[in-house]
Amino acid sequence: MSRFCSCALLVLAAAFTIAAQEPFQTVSTVDAHTIAGRPIALDASRKLLPWPMPEDTGYSYNSHLMTQWSILWDQYNRQRFYYFHCCFDFDRTTFEMQPDFHWANSTAYLRAMMEGFIERLYPYTGDSHTLTLLQAFMDYELENGLTPDNYAWAHVPYTSANPGDHRYTGWSHHAEDFLEPPIVGEDGYAYLRFYEMTGNTKYLEEAIRCATALAKNYAPGDANKSPWPVRCYARDGKIEGKSMGPYSANVVEPIMLFDELIRLGQGDVNTFKQVRQGAWEWLHKYPMKNNIWVGYFEDVTPSMANMNQVIPLEYARYVLLNPDKDPNWRENSRKLIEWVKTTPKWPKYVVHGATVTTEQGNGKTFCCNLPNECCDSHTSRLAAVEALYYARTGDVAYREEAFRSFNWVTYFQGMPAGAHAPFGNQWWFTDEFSDGPRRLMDGLWAVPEWAPADESHLVGSSSVVTRIVYGKGSVTYSTFDPASTDILRLNFSPTSVWSGGHKLTRLPESNETDRKRAGYTFNDTTHVMRIRHDESRDIDIQGASEEPVPQIIDFDNPHIGANVPLTGQYPSGVADWGKDQWKACPPMGRMSTFSLCANDSKAVKAEFQFAFPRILMRLDVYNPTDHEIVLTLSAPEMREVTFHLKPGQLRRIRTGWRNRASKVSVETEGLSDLRFDNLAYSSYLWAALDWSE
Repeated sequence: MSRFCSCALLVLAAAFTIAAQEPFQTVSTVDAHTIAGRPIALDASRKLLPWPMPEDTGYSYNSHLMTQWSILWDQYNRQRFYYFHCCFDFDRTTFEMQPDFHWANSTAYLRAMMEGFIERLYPYTGDSHTLTLLQAFMDYELENGLTPDNYAWAHVPYTSANPGDHRYTGWSHHAEDFLEPPIVGEDGYAYLRFYEMTGNTKYLEEAIRCATALAKNYAPGDANKSPWPVRCYARDGKIEGKSMGPYSANVVEPIMLFDELIRLGQGDVNTFKQVRQGAWEWLHKYPMKNNIWVGYFEDVTPSMANMNQVIPLEYARYVLLNPDKDPNWRENSRKLIEWVKTTPKWPKYVVHGATVTTEQGNGKTFCCNLPNECCDSHTSRLAAVEALYYARTGDVAYREEAFRSFNWVTYFQGMPAGAHAPFGNQWWFTDEFSDGPRRLMDGLWAVPEWAPADESHLVGSSSVVTRIVYGKGSVTYSTFDPASTDILRLNFSPTSVWSGGHKLTRLPESNETDRKRAGYTFNDTTHVMRIRHDESRDIDIQGASEEPVPQIIDFDNPHIGANVPLTGQYPSGVADWGKDQWKACPPMGRMSTFSLCANDSKAVKAEFQFAFPRILMRLDVYNPTDHEIVLTLSAPEMREVTFHLKPGQLRRIRTGWRNRASKVSVETEGLSDLRFDNLAYSSYLWAALDWSE
């Protein structure tokens, strides 16, 4: 996962030496003007607002998620660096990725985190490409990253690999042929959840093998030795050697795997129960009392002095989502949140009301970087747990803390040139494109009002979602479990909700007793819906909506090189851009991904045609100039519409067009200054709506 203050370009002999740094304060205030190189936006109370659209939290949070996804999907379709590399840099002009050939590939970490992201992203978007990517991840590891069957740790994932290696056996800087048992639990849980998403039993079988190996190699721990070592040799489980180690506080990941297999009645349930209980008792006897939260990262030499925030926050998240597992969930989760925010082991920064946490340290040296250059994934984790604490307890102070920290995280979307890993320009697929986004999605689950108001999204469920389709005034989906509680934010008002052919009753939001029985609540102001169903996996929501679900042209997939003129159709069968009127522009300003711009610097008008007539519903426009720009859109079949774009403004504009257009003209002085993205179109017609700017 994250790199412990080391530079991939330094010689390996120095790779595990924490960088000498000035003495740090535990918590300090940073009056920053930029975050990740991007100018900040503040509200009237001088508190941080999100990026890139400060006035619209839903747009900004959604932009973060979809930007990270678009980069992943682009890489999947082209170079697939993530199979063999954890880290990359990028050219600041072309924004093409360049893999790092020096640093360990965080294989099992990445699979586990990516599963967590896609498990949430698929129901949020309904995009089956997310499952395609995740299956490629999982299948590649099954074929290239498992230990031999005759090992003590048999047929389980190696945790890491040498950079560029197509087969995984661990990072040779530590040793050869080793793994990390807690991550066997984390990765095994990911396989189990993917089985629930797909129904493919090969993923269930791998999850059972991971749990079986954990049970076989379990030993009662003490203050200096955990039930499983942080790192050991895969062949025989030995821990001799400076890079091996007997202690890791990270037992919650194996516990989660055991819990789910026990719930499903899969594998050796009786043994799993015994081992799970032993690990649970050890956790509460030692780390929960002495706060020795060490033993997570794949590139760190084991040390009882070097603490991290991942393990305590992941445990806090676990009990907030499963309060029945811990009778002291409220006290324990709050205690761990506050420990992370106050421990002197590593520095924290307050940036215009946003608490930013770095990842680990020993009280003298820390990882990872100066304020506002990195650590978005770790701050996202802290914010997520605070948001979940608010959702479980109603304590609004934690919601405010989470909101400001998530706002800080949004400045890191895409590949901002002002952000990077320690001592170099690395970016990590684990942190920026898996771990951080999955925790931001936890935030939307906890506070669905943070999701976009003009779109429909399923933001969270107590069960895995196996299928989902968004339609015009409808959402139809299925869950793995027949009983679950699901949370959505809709852009329409529901008229009926059905579960397995039975109509659910609308319940009052204020009655807690009613919310514990099958039915649904819906807030007419926020459009947040909560559904509880107990007997069927299949849910159908129908409502009143005149706006169809749009399709999007985003200029990222399929990929076009920076400043390459568009010629003919893009995407194929959707729109024709003519010849040399338009080009693909790389990220700049408030545009974090590739966008559309005029090819001619003197152009005042440009056109494009739909391959077949379609309705242009909306688009995002960015005015990077220091003056107002008046933009006019026209089509032969539609009335002309005009928009005023303020200096520096990113704006989502709606055409109000309700009929199909064959050709669209875009006209303004200084057309080449503007950037266009996320063109939303539809082939469907709908009745007149009251569109206002």
